[in-house]
Formats: sequence, structure tokens, C-alpha cells
Amino acid sequence: MGKATECVHSGSIPDRVYHGLNSPIFTSSAFGYLETGQNVYPRYFNIPNQQAVVAKLCALEGTESGLLFGSGMAAISTALLAMVGEGGHVVMPRDLYGGTHQLVTKEFPRFGLEYTFADPEHLEAALRPTTRLIYVETPSNPLLRVTDLAAVAGLARSRGIVSAIDNTFASPINQNPAALGIDLVIHSGTKYLGGHDDLCCGAVLGSRELIDRVRASAVSFGGSLNATDCYLLERSLKTLALRVERQNQNALALARHLAGHPAVERVHYPGLETHPGHEIARRQMRGFGGMLSFELERRRGDPRRFLARLSLIVPALSLGGVETIVCAPATTSHVKLSPAERADMGISDGLLRLSVGVEDEKDLVADLDAALA
Repeated sequence: MGKATECVHSGSIPDRVYHGLNSPIFTSSAFGYLETGQNVYPRYFNIPNQQAVVAKLCALEGTESGLLFGSGMAAISTALLAMVGEGGHVVMPRDLYGGTHQLVTKEFPRFGLEYTFADPEHLEAALRPTTRLIYVETPSNPLLRVTDLAAVAGLARSRGIVSAIDNTFASPINQNPAALGIDLVIHSGTKYLGGHDDLCCGAVLGSRELIDRVRASAVSFGGSLNATDCYLLERSLKTLALRVERQNQNALALARHLAGHPAVERVHYPGLETHPGHEIARRQMRGFGGMLSFELERRRGDPRRFLARLSLIVPALSLGGVETIVCAPATTSHVKLSPAERADMGISDGLLRLSVGVEDEKDLVADLDAALA
């Protein structure tokens, strides 16, 4: 089936009592075990509503199995800790979501785990005998850098190393890393999967073997998602393809407009032909996504003046919703990094990250132009 059809139909639980079209919400946290022969419990990641969403996501990403978590960071931290293991080492690019950067730089040393930051083209040189995971983001947060996933997957498998990606920015509609050989696909479901700025959740998807390894840690860490939020997430996924297609269109139009604006110094968007990763993105993505970032012309001063002049686009945290929102990563998503760490990643104080929604393109252009004037 096509992606839009999978969004609507895959994974749904039939209502055999009243024949409703939506999956029923199974609110129980206690399930009988004599009749089923198994222990069903929310923390074991096996209640019906969790399984319904996982089935839909597996259909969209082309994976065998998966787990739902209470946040994107719960998904990322559990997957990384499960894969790296005692005394292990992970290689990842510098350009990362701030929460992931905080996890490896502040928490990994406490558990005796090691990491190396390396640019995508230098991942192989950073490998060690103890390397157990190569972890990437593409497009990356917040600079929209693009990594060749087939190359990463090939490198990892040639060394017997697990590969993983944070696929949040792309969504399953635009990019399917498992088809390119990546072992684990991770999402902050709070973003595009939920899509309405009203859910906090995460997902890890992959082979049954690897997901069973992640599950063993996840059951102990206890980061599962409740049945009601699973139901809301399943509802949101039904419109994922429609939302993302519109966000792709709007983001490309805004990126082109901003790239030609005299008040904008630089635009980061893989859909632009001038983007250094454009050709790779064309090969591995069906759409270039709804995320872009841009830097104001330096003489414009404090970017807060620009943010204060917006009337339709809202300065807010998070991304991937139907509303267009904007933030300055230096003071939001990457605020826990030191100024030196942000500079090393290429995140300037004037960088603005734009999550493009589904509004009319002309209204978004008018709002940006008025604030830039």
C-alpha cells in the first residue's frame, strides 16, 4: 500500500462489538493472564493500543518491530544504552539535537560509556575496537545537514556495528532509513507523528532481534506510553501523509523566498540546490521536509526583535505541528550547550529554526516579510 493508505489503515484494532471505525481505547493497566498465556502490562510495552501504533509505524518505516515511549528522549536514551552496553563506544556527528548531545556528554561518562563526535565523512576514522553503535541525524537539528545513510549502513555492517538514526525531521513519509540498511529508526513522536502540539512520545523501530534487546532495557527503565496517548497518536498518524506533503511544499517555498531576501544571510534547507547535501537528499528522500533554519543578516542585531514582530508565526518550542513556529536554538533546543560547544556545531546566536506548518503559503511569506522589514 502507499504511504497515505498505510497511515489510515495499518495497525488499527477492529471493534468487533460495536463496529466502530477507530481502535477502542483499552484503559486497563491490569490484564488477566490465565486466558492469554502471557503477561500483558503497560510497562512491558505490549498493551493493545501500544501494539496498534507500533504496527502502523512498522508499516510506514518498513521494519519488523518497535516500541513506544513517553518521550523522544526516552526512546533515544533507552536505545543508545541498550546498544552501547558496558564499556562501549558510540560514534555520532557533532550536529545533534541538544538533548542527545546532553545525554552523551553528561550522562554517558557516569556509566563508563564513551563517545566520539565526528563529521559524517570522518565516521570511519573515529571507530574503535569498542565501537558498538554509529548514530546519525539526517536532516540534522538545527542545521539541516544531510548524511548518506546507505554509506553509514554499509560502514556499520562491514564492522559488525549497529547503526541508528533519529529520523524525526524527515518523518516516515519523506525518508525510510531501514530500506537503506540502517538498523534502528528513532522518532520523537512529539513532532511530526503527533503533529498537533498536544502529545509527548517517542518510538524505536527495527528488526525483532534488536527491538528485543531494546525492550529488555526499556522494561527496566519504565518509559512506556499510556493507552490514551497511544490512541491519540494513532489518530494523528492517519493524517501524517497529508500534513507532511503540505509542509514539504510550504517549506520549500519559504526557503526559496528567504534565500533571496536581503535581510537573510544564509538559509539551511536540503531542498535548495545550493545546499551541500542536496544531491544526497534527492537520492534518499521523497520530500525535503518541513524544517529549515536561517540566519539573519548580522547587522540586524538581536534576533528577538525579529521574533517580536511576527504576528502569525509563533515563537515556541518543539516542531512538526500544523502551526508554523520558530525558535532560536541557542536559547531553546541547544541552550544547555556552552557557547563554545554551540560554536563548534555551527550554531550562531542569530540562527533561527523554522518549523513550517500547513497554513497558506502567502500568509506565511507576508508575516516573514513584515517582520524582516
